[in-house]
Amino acid sequence: MTIDITGLPPERIDFAVSPLAELGLALHALSEPGHHPGLHGWATATAAGLKPDLADRLHDAEFLWRNTFSDVFMPFAGLPGGDGAPGATLAEDLDLLDRLSDERFTSAALEFTCSSQYGVKTPSALHDQAVRTRALDLAATRGPRQVEFTRRLLDDPPTVRAWVRRLLEDCEQAFFADTWQRVRVQLAADARHKAELLRRKGLGDAIESVSSALALDRDGTRISVDKLTEGRTTATDPEPGAGLTFVPTSFGWPHLMVLHAPGWRPVIHYPVHGPELPSPASVEVLKLRMEALAHPMRMRLCRNLARSPYTTSELADAHGITAPEVSRHLAVLKKAGLITTRRRGRYVQHQLDLTVVARLGSDFLEGVLR
Repeated sequence: MTIDITGLPPERIDFAVSPLAELGLALHALSEPGHHPGLHGWATATAAGLKPDLADRLHDAEFLWRNTFSDVFMPFAGLPGGDGAPGATLAEDLDLLDRLSDERFTSAALEFTCSSQYGVKTPSALHDQAVRTRALDLAATRGPRQVEFTRRLLDDPPTVRAWVRRLLEDCEQAFFADTWQRVRVQLAADARHKAELLRRKGLGDAIESVSSALALDRDGTRISVDKLTEGRTTATDPEPGAGLTFVPTSFGWPHLMVLHAPGWRPVIHYPVHGPELPSPASVEVLKLRMEALAHPMRMRLCRNLARSPYTTSELADAHGITAPEVSRHLAVLKKAGLITTRRRGRYVQHQLDLTVVARLGSDFLEGVLR
């Protein structure tokens, strides 16, 4: 995924916090606790404390944050000619949401899946029958509640928008006010730190501090985001106004999200890393590791290498293959960063890096150690 920043003045690059964006990810963590094991205690306690009426309404609207993260949670990026700044409070962010046109709100709210149409400017479902039909078809794949919500939104946008605002305000009263009070200081400090880094050392250093999945090209005209998806946008589109916004989140890890819808200012929504959170491997490295482990012989070699260091000759003898064959398999594993090598006198020993393998999944690790 790429963001073209050619000709973008440095003062149009902002680091800012958004209460509404953080509420959206808090709701996502409630709906998908498996994505966020570090938040299991918070999610369990919060869900248990919800009143039945609020829990039911959240279930009605959960497609806004469960399968995808709707752009309605970052309205500051979708206001034509706006300054691109989020609100200081949830109420201010919701006021910005109210300023979105019905067409723009509806388009963002009905993005049920990571659709290939996301990066394409299409007619409004409020006025185009083909787009309306497609929205209803997508809603049908999500369930009857989504179909009902979609019909109501397409038939009466103002009423549904007021319903959504009341829902988010009730979330603030029920749990988010206390949550935001706890996390906002950390988020504001992170945004200030990275803004200062941008001012003193430049965009390259600021981007590096955000995530290892971000990279600035040699000419300083394009930001690349290492994700298993494709998309491109520009930070100099005159419709929303030139600018790029970085928004930190306490609830987001491991998600790194990029708003790149046509006509919206691009936003990079990044998790604030604590010392306990590892940096993400690149998609290319992940691909190498999965391919390396997919071979049955390399799986068998990993069983030995997970237990103790082995030489090439020992592995060849244990598996009844030649030393050159073992060397070829070890080269693949080493290129993928899955094994370490050390010399003991005249012998070279290889061992599986359990820390790296554990990050790929406990099932594999338990399998080779079983």
